[in-house]
Amino acid sequence: MHELLQTTVNGLTTGCLYALIALGYSMVYGILKLLNFAHGDLYMVGAYIGYFVIQWFGGPNAVSIPVPLLLAIMVLLAAVGVGVLGMAIERFAYRPLRDAPRIAPLITALGVSFVLENTVLLLFGGFTRSYSTPTFISFNSGITLDGVRIDSVELMIFGLSFAMMYGLHQLVQRTTLGKSMRAVASDREAAEMLGINVDRTIALTFFIGSAMAGVAGVMSGLAFNQISNTIGFLAGLKAFTAAVVGGIGSIAGSMIGGLLIGLCESFSASYVSSEYTDLIVFGILIATMLLRPTGILGQKALQKV
Repeated sequence: MHELLQTTVNGLTTGCLYALIALGYSMVYGILKLLNFAHGDLYMVGAYIGYFVIQWFGGPNAVSIPVPLLLAIMVLLAAVGVGVLGMAIERFAYRPLRDAPRIAPLITALGVSFVLENTVLLLFGGFTRSYSTPTFISFNSGITLDGVRIDSVELMIFGLSFAMMYGLHQLVQRTTLGKSMRAVASDREAAEMLGINVDRTIALTFFIGSAMAGVAGVMSGLAFNQISNTIGFLAGLKAFTAAVVGGIGSIAGSMIGGLLIGLCESFSASYVSSEYTDLIVFGILIATMLLRPTGILGQKALQKV
């Protein structure tokens, strides 16, 4: 029972991170029908921003400000920095191709991914860097449930992830921006004729989705310590899998898909073999495309006539 609970906690921790990244895929796909394969690398950039914030304030062994303030600055700078980067990518890489055949922005997204990955490689080197989280946040702190320790970093991941998911849901459902997003996703031309600023709406969608990926990168660095310029590739693919399983274009579906993929990954590593983890996860992607291409909560697209 102890192992089952620990595996579940581990899966939910990873799943929360996948869900945050998957939300960016779903938001961009929902509004532009674009698979933004550079999104995983925005997560990687967020992880690097968090790492350098730690260094700016004395390093993990001599943090010069209170740890809660440090964490707040890390999350805020990663969200804003990666959000602005996402807006810049949309403005200069995707907007000129908005009316081009779909293959053009897809290839551009892959190109942007390589540019981000190799830019970080050139600027900071390809070696692995460590957050060294245990030196300034004790993994012994937290709560214990039935003998299973949920440390403070995991609690922060759970709390912040669900708060951001809930906040995004409320923004989309209850605010003017959210209504504009839904209108543009439904029919961009009609939304423009109704007076909605389509360019602004799409740019803000990129900002929000990218910011969530940046925050996920910081939390991943805190939880797993190791970061490099290549961490965004596999995380992005698994988050894409989560978005497809949950129903790409559906915010609630991306949340559910992220948690499911995280749990599947954790249980396969514990009860099958860690060597088969990626095989099982991407096998789920193939099975979903074959059996239910729209995902769990996805809906068939309306055909315009």
